[in-house]
Formats: sequence, structure tokens, C-alpha cells
Amino acid sequence: MITLNRKFKKEHTEVPNGVIEPLRRISVRDKLLVKEVQEMNENLPATCSINFEDPNLLSEFILTVSPDEGYWAGGKFKFSIYVTEDYNMAPPKVKCLTRLWHPNINEDGEICLSLLRQTSIDEHGWAPTRRLKDVVWGLNSLFTDLLNFEDPLNIQAAEMYKKNKSEFQTKVQEYISVSKGKR
Repeated sequence: MITLNRKFKKEHTEVPNGVIEPLRRISVRDKLLVKEVQEMNENLPATCSINFEDPNLLSEFILTVSPDEGYWAGGKFKFSIYVTEDYNMAPPKVKCLTRLWHPNINEDGEICLSLLRQTSIDEHGWAPTRRLKDVVWGLNSLFTDLLNFEDPLNIQAAEMYKKNKSEFQTKVQEYISVSKGKR
């Protein structure tokens, strides 16, 4: 039978100065993040890098995507990624911090990517089986093969691409030039 005294000892720890402090419970999210961050780092695309401003806070980091081919080659695009407490039942919150001309990313940094949605009509939305590495690879793919011109977030960019690819390329490069000047 567990007594109140034993229960107290299990839920609290005594530090060297004799003060009793409560044990900090580790959340499910934090337990998952320890494994997933390691897995994500081991499987990063060559065009991506991760930066944790606080190495002890695995739920917030910056992803930088530097495409080496396609319309956005030569650019560096930063995304803030915040893993909420209800992860892995809900997707991380992602925002593009770099202004760019893209059919799936608007100028406010909102992103149209199925796996970042709790529910999705194309059945590719978030599921508890998804991992952070899937988010990284998905964001990286927005610059190569996941371009959506049929149901875009930035309608002007998609229309420009459909009408005049040369003008689209020029506009993309203008944004890249401006973002390089803001380093």
C-alpha cells in the first residue's frame, strides 16, 4: 500500500541543501522530441539546416532551406517551427520568415502544405504517425516538386507562373535579391 509519505517522496526530490523540490514531469511531446530531433538531424536534406536558439528547448527551432535547383536556387528561406503541447496529435506550427514569391507561401509567411493541416481533403494531412523529418522534407519539397498551381495560397504567383514563366522567374529572383540584402 502506498502511503502519503511514499507518494510525496516519489513526486518530490531533495536537493543537496535540504530543500524539497517537486519533480518536473516530462511531457509526452518532450519525450517524442528527444528521439525525433535526433532522427531529423540524421536525415536532413543536403539543402536544409536546423538552428536551435536554445539547445534545451527542442520544441522551437529555425529551419533554413537553401534550394540548389529550380526557380528558388540561390535563395535562403527561413521557417520558424514550433511544436505545440498537443504534438503528435496535431502538426507543428510553421511560418515562413523570409518574404518570397511562391504559389504555396503568401507574403505573410503562411504556408499551404497538406501535412501541416489537421485535416486535409487530399488525405495527406497530419497524422500521429508523421514526424518532424516529414515536415522538414515537405517544406524542402515546396521548392522542387510540391508546387501547387491549381489550389494556390498566393493566387497572383500561380497565375503569373501559368501566364509567363519568365516573368515569374524574374519576380522570384527579385525577392531572393532583397532577402540576401537583409542578412
